Amino acid sequence: MPTPTTASFDATDRALIRASQAGLPLVAAPYKQLGEMLGLSEQEVIAHFEAMQASGLLRRIGAVPNHYALGWRANGMTVWDVADEQVEMLGERVGALPFVSHCYKRPRRLPHWPYNLFAMVHARTVADAHPLVMQIQEVLGSACRAHDVLWSTRILKKTGLRIGPGD
Repeated sequence: MPTPTTASFDATDRALIRASQAGLPLVAAPYKQLGEMLGLSEQEVIAHFEAMQASGLLRRIGAVPNHYALGWRANGMTVWDVADEQVEMLGERVGALPFVSHCYKRPRRLPHWPYNLFAMVHARTVADAHPLVMQIQEVLGSACRAHDVLWSTRILKKTGLRIGPGD
């Protein structure tokens, strides 16, 4: 991915980021509404977002649900100890499971933290989440040497970088 430069971040990009950093408008045509707020067409807004993504300035645009408000109160980061030479292949398999919201490789912190594969699951209750954890364990099979689940106890910050008027 290219490293963004100051040249790839113009005044229109800055205005779009400021206007959308707290969330896109919850309307049928959010890019059109953003454009109207900034004196741009819907197509110009989309083109700027696409260019920011292509340059690496913007990683993605996506919904950030409040799982608790949706009734999903058992949110668990499953952590797995698998062979380092298999972690990427296994991570792809685990990440493809429909109930895994995100999956990634992380470095071990031996001797206290042997886990190198992380996968987030969401369910209404811990009892509902356990079969999901077991499905991950089935995917990993004998490659799984150990695992644990770190259950969320509260919602933490779910926002990206915020830029202010002087930034």
